[in-house]
Amino acid sequence: MSKFGDLISANVPVLFNFFTEWNEESVSMHPVLRDVAAAVGDNARIIKINVDKNPELSEALRIKGLPTLIIYKQGEMKWRQSGVQDGDSLINLLNKYTS
Repeated sequence: MSKFGDLISANVPVLFNFFTEWNEESVSMHPVLRDVAAAVGDNARIIKINVDKNPELSEALRIKGLPTLIIYKQGEMKWRQSGVQDGDSLINLLNKYTS
């Protein structure tokens, strides 16, 4: 989990996508997040975390619904939402935290 601490401390917003491969809604977010990553470029980071491979982190963050999306910047959680999100909303959120 120390690597997670390094990731959330970034000066740019970091969008974490907690997912599983067996959850349809989780899988449907992959192309959306690819588009978001392309749109925000170096102004933000997008990181996918498979809850099946990271049970301790998922439990520590109380991940219940999938997908769960969380934005951190400089160690502080800025936004959290479970369920499918649209790309434009995510881009707008990330841009809000880039300044």
